[in-house]
Amino acid sequence: MRPDRRRFVACACCAVLGGLAPAATAIPPARAAGAKRTDLSPDQALALLKQGNQSFTTDAPFRREASDRDRRIEIARGQTPFVVLVGCSDSRVPPELLFGRGLGELFIVRNAGNTVDTTAMGSIEYGVVELGVPLVVVLGHEKCGAVQAAVSVVTDNAVFPGSIGKMIEPIVPAVLRARGQPGDFIDNAVRENVRRTVQRLRTAEALLVDPIRAGKLKIVGARYDLDDGSVDFFEEG
Repeated sequence: MRPDRRRFVACACCAVLGGLAPAATAIPPARAAGAKRTDLSPDQALALLKQGNQSFTTDAPFRREASDRDRRIEIARGQTPFVVLVGCSDSRVPPELLFGRGLGELFIVRNAGNTVDTTAMGSIEYGVVELGVPLVVVLGHEKCGAVQAAVSVVTDNAVFPGSIGKMIEPIVPAVLRARGQPGDFIDNAVRENVRRTVQRLRTAEALLVDPIRAGKLKIVGARYDLDDGSVDFFEEG
């Protein structure tokens, strides 16, 4: 290789590495010096959610201070959520509203059917390990479209286009488990879908199991009622 060619390659490599260096050495927010974390226990965090939902169902005034200008400025310096909320993308299930919470309080992971893939799992683990969140809530809801689709796969051999079918696949085992149970088939499947995810999070991931054993983390399951706005925490464990 000619000398001028070698100099060009060397300079190009330095430029690329120089551009990547800041990202490679960046310190995660929760591990930065002086980073603040919530001091709530798992039970205290759960009590706040229950209190917030009670206010929501009684049409109590929303906590405006939780989303005003001062709050925006405060959380611009860093986030201190106290719950990781794994919920459905359904537009009728807005977590902050139905739990009466404001900016910077819920670390939300949402997708149709509130399932947990690699991306969702990484987000949950980040919330627990890096941000110090003491509570994970897996929230299903009444009349979930993704669960209804999984039911149709089981009962009618339905086929869905694109990536929708793959999205529904993780819900099918919950539908099979709910089949034959007394009561509403779809609602039973919604609850089984939540239970399966909760049990997986409690037992399969070391980054979550260790803080659970230490009493620093609780993972619970819940179901939201579209009609009356209430949340039933049926899988507290």
